[in-house]
Amino acid sequence: MSKNSTLILEVKNLAKKFGDYVAVDGISFDIKESEILGFLGPNGAGKSTTINCILGLIKPEVGTIRIFGKDLFKKRSEIMQEVNYCSAESNLPWSLTVNECLRAYSALYAVKNASTKIDELLERFEIAEFKNKRMRNLSFGQRARASLCKALLNDPKLLLLDEPMASMDPDVVDRGIKLLLKIQKETGMSVLYTSHNMWEIEQVASKVVFVNHGKVMAQGTALELTRQEVQLEAKEPDLREVFIQLSRKAPEMEEK
Repeated sequence: MSKNSTLILEVKNLAKKFGDYVAVDGISFDIKESEILGFLGPNGAGKSTTINCILGLIKPEVGTIRIFGKDLFKKRSEIMQEVNYCSAESNLPWSLTVNECLRAYSALYAVKNASTKIDELLERFEIAEFKNKRMRNLSFGQRARASLCKALLNDPKLLLLDEPMASMDPDVVDRGIKLLLKIQKETGMSVLYTSHNMWEIEQVASKVVFVNHGKVMAQGTALELTRQEVQLEAKEPDLREVFIQLSRKAPEMEEK
């Protein structure tokens, strides 16, 4: 983290409803420069809705989002040139080859020396041999790595990762985590990282925010949350147990 602790992302009092359903209910958190934030919670907790708000894909009823110190909804096009996203649920166009997909996204982000950048990322994620293979013919894990290549094309200052390695086997996940951390240190990018694999979060996150029922239930380092929710004198983080404990705790209990 930089010494001046510049705020890259500020989310304040965010609220979003779909009809009578409250998906996000007053969520606030921030990400500082070069920080990796683990964004955790059970299915339906409000994580994806929050991320879609941060991407400007949906607009909240209440709250503000500032990225790079700018109001998202006033400067979205400008901001998104320096943001990128990868999700296990998002697929690159199946009829295109890996190279065609990445060249198309390179054009959207006005990536200089796109061919060189694409080749570099494919090599680093160990899928260069699939460059001219159509997306529909790749395995789930290969598609996930191609999506990570896409997410890093523009050297984003803010990277949003939603279960980026859900389709990969443990060995590839381990190598992928190490590579992401290496790239993050090289570039200084800030990252919001969601996963149901608590080991991933323990490896990458300098801070964790846990949400449930659309509210922030707890935030701090993995060890701080372990001591708060599991064992006061814990020496090592145990986010799996933290996840279980906080998933079973009602928001109103947290507020008392």
